[in-house]
Amino acid sequence: MTGAGGQPGAPSDAGVLARTETAARLRTAVGRLARRIRPTRAGAELTLTEATVLATTARNGPVGLSWLAREEGMNPTMLSRVVWRLEDAGLLARRPDPRDRRAALVDATAAGRRLHERIRAERTDALSQLIEHLGVAEREALDAALPVLEQLARDLKDRRP
Repeated sequence: MTGAGGQPGAPSDAGVLARTETAARLRTAVGRLARRIRPTRAGAELTLTEATVLATTARNGPVGLSWLAREEGMNPTMLSRVVWRLEDAGLLARRPDPRDRRAALVDATAAGRRLHERIRAERTDALSQLIEHLGVAEREALDAALPVLEQLARDLKDRRP
């Protein structure tokens, strides 16, 4: 098989267009799904950024502020404001880093962990109810696609600027 310019194995224009279309459709579908599952009763008082910082901290804490800023793709000043609001709400706690007293670690409080779990449970339940209404073939297709979607998510995280 020859692709563009007659080179063996080179991608054809049709192949590139098909992959671009697939990428655009995937981006749109994932974006819509994420936006529609995002709102929860449990997390209604949090902004999207606050909920994300809480989730990352609850999963990985205690964590350094510089690590958290890199992980969330936020500038440190904005992250400090978000952490302060979450601390003020009793969801995060800040303490000195025992390895470097100039730095701070943040961790989810018990209340923060409970809220994070309630948000996760609501989102999982919402998706579970939707999946329940899919046909067998659609559920099998979804199950088969999950490893690929998970790999794409890992690869995108690794490619972050």
